[in-house]
Amino acid sequence: MSRTLGQIAEQLENTNKKVQLIYAFNGTGKTRLSGEFKNLIAPKTNGDEEGDHLESARTKILYYNAFTEDLFSWDNDLKLDAAPKLKIQPNSFTQWVLKDQGQDQNMITTFQRYTDEKLTPRFNENFSEVSFSFQRGNEAPEENIKISKGEESNFIWSLFYSLIEQVVGVLNVAEPGERETDQFDQLKYIFIDDPVSSLDENHLIELAVNLAGLIKSSDFTNGQGVRFIISTHNPLFYNVLFNELGKKGCYMLVKHEAGTFELNEKYGDSNKSFSYHLYLKQTIEQAIENNEIQRYHFMLLRNLYEKTANFLGYPKWSDLLPGDQQAYLNRIIQFTSHRTLSSEEIAEPTEPEKQIVKFLLGNLVDNYGFWKQGEQNG
Repeated sequence: MSRTLGQIAEQLENTNKKVQLIYAFNGTGKTRLSGEFKNLIAPKTNGDEEGDHLESARTKILYYNAFTEDLFSWDNDLKLDAAPKLKIQPNSFTQWVLKDQGQDQNMITTFQRYTDEKLTPRFNENFSEVSFSFQRGNEAPEENIKISKGEESNFIWSLFYSLIEQVVGVLNVAEPGERETDQFDQLKYIFIDDPVSSLDENHLIELAVNLAGLIKSSDFTNGQGVRFIISTHNPLFYNVLFNELGKKGCYMLVKHEAGTFELNEKYGDSNKSFSYHLYLKQTIEQAIENNEIQRYHFMLLRNLYEKTANFLGYPKWSDLLPGDQQAYLNRIIQFTSHRTLSSEEIAEPTEPEKQIVKFLLGNLVDNYGFWKQGEQNG
């Protein structure tokens, strides 16, 4: 049944499970769902100042999504050729975690676990910026380096992970009066949306296993305790969590062309219950049939090519493109699937672009026996 994201959020709230896993393709609405859920659990009332509302919301729900990463940006100071620093935008959340909860050292330890023990962050006194150095054995350290995008994502996730480690440790003390702080006593939910961007597979699996272990250690007795909601577009991350965690609700979030959504319950990992390749193909076919191709269908098409190439053993997904137009079509897919400007995301593809989607899907189905056999078996 088609619903709004607000109604999907209500469905999640009404499910009495310790863990709920949600799989969805990029662009489906996972990040917006986390925002809708936050507003449901901790709605802003008339007269609330923004700072007061954030303080109030944190007592009930903690959430990690793409907007968490937006709090961090690089100051390269190219004019003065100064040392690059990772700036932390003024906000109450990072100040609360780093200054009030004292999680800076735990954050550094977690960060080095997923990157390199020699890669060392240093906060300034008021936690408004971070610099990084690299220790090279007996040599002098390499100071003020700019870390990669993947390392930066790890750094930001480490901030959140250190906080929920503290939350679980505090709330596992049964008697509230014996806890080191009462700031988490009213906490109901932790919502995590895709903490895995830019991670290689080994670290992704490690992160998923560590997160699952932390969740399993969190006390949840007789339906009482913090509940976790985790959404992701990454099948491997989803599958590791699925297999590591015990009783949980598993869903696939589906977006309809009309702007409505469904949260379909699933009973296995993505390989068993999502029909991943077929779902991508059917989604694109439906858009072609209804002349409703949007820009995100280029991303789904590229994903389909990547999965097919991997299954058939091709080193690059672009190897599946028609040889005489390979370079041109590769550029089209790369450019269209990586657009980030909001105006470009909203604009409907041109008619020639729509025909490219139709042509490239036909190329897969007509020229690779894998798909012909799949259709016959289906």
